[in-house]
Amino acid sequence: MRQYEILPHTADGKFRAYGRTLEEAFANAALAMASLMWDWRTIKPEIAHDIRASGRDREQLLVNFLGEIIYLLDTQRFLLAGVDRPRILEEGGVWSLEAVVSGDSLSDRYEIYGGVKAVTYNDLKIEDGDRVTVQVVVDM
Repeated sequence: MRQYEILPHTADGKFRAYGRTLEEAFANAALAMASLMWDWRTIKPEIAHDIRASGRDREQLLVNFLGEIIYLLDTQRFLLAGVDRPRILEEGGVWSLEAVVSGDSLSDRYEIYGGVKAVTYNDLKIEDGDRVTVQVVVDM
């Protein structure tokens, strides 16, 4: 199963990510978003950050999770290389996610070819079936 695909969009970035579980689909969505800005496969996993996000539903959780990755880029110059041990829970109507993200600091050894400003709710979808599919549009 492929991790994600980049979809055509007139002005912004759009992708669809897949997983056997919701956690795997969210992790692959993070990699898809990173792929719009750099080749995450070339980033050395030198640094790890614990990441937490929450939301009132799965959609808000996904937006907030991807927003945390943008926040790390903006505040700590962190380039994502991978998402490890993602765990999603729903308790009392609140969805939460915990994961460890690995990557490296922005430097001249990495090529950056784009920038994501924000994750949008426009055309956002989470579909369950034989696999979980998430679709996201980001403001670039």
